[in-house]
Amino acid sequence: MHIHIFQHVSFEGPGCILDWAHTHHHTVTYTRWYEHPMRTDMARVDLLVIMGGPMSVHDEAAHPWLQAEKQCILEAIQAGKKVLGICLGAQLIATALGANVYANTQKEIGWFPVVYATALLPPALAVELPEAQTVFHWHGDTFDLPEGAIGFAASPVTRNQAFLIGHNVIGLQYHFEATPESLSAMVQHGIEELVPAAYVQDADTIKSEQRYIEGGNITMFRLLDFLTSNYE
Repeated sequence: MHIHIFQHVSFEGPGCILDWAHTHHHTVTYTRWYEHPMRTDMARVDLLVIMGGPMSVHDEAAHPWLQAEKQCILEAIQAGKKVLGICLGAQLIATALGANVYANTQKEIGWFPVVYATALLPPALAVELPEAQTVFHWHGDTFDLPEGAIGFAASPVTRNQAFLIGHNVIGLQYHFEATPESLSAMVQHGIEELVPAAYVQDADTIKSEQRYIEGGNITMFRLLDFLTSNYE
């Protein structure tokens, strides 16, 4: 399988997704939009993984490549490719499919629980998810669900935390891919945002809750297994 990763900043890479890819002996390539904003030939790609980043989907003036990236995402989905979006990546999927992306009522940064609506999901995915899970968030925007999407996770301040479209597309607002190294890099580069509030933790609290990383990685692997289970 050929996995292609859209990366938006140096400090938000694929994390544990690379471990999963290497375990299964998949090929991994990158478009690092912040270095070389070149369109990718989606015909060669089996699974497109779209990472997070501090920019908004609407920041095309500052990041003109966002327009080309949205078109690539749309083409991949229309071609029936497997697509996984994380945080900004999920928001880019939503906007590429015509859904609204906008500022949430509050920022959500740190370790907070989500509740899963497993009854709405295909049994093969539902059995892989707990009723609730503490996950790592770093987002100020949210989205409406794209047409045909099933919303399957929510938190008290973010109604749409995750969605599934058919068997091919998953969007997550939060960071199952996080590793101790990637978590540290995100905190280092986003330290100015960590002003404690109802749903914003400080750097020390975030780093002290790393016991949740392993569970998030395990769920990430299960989602990837589901997403690629009918790959031929």
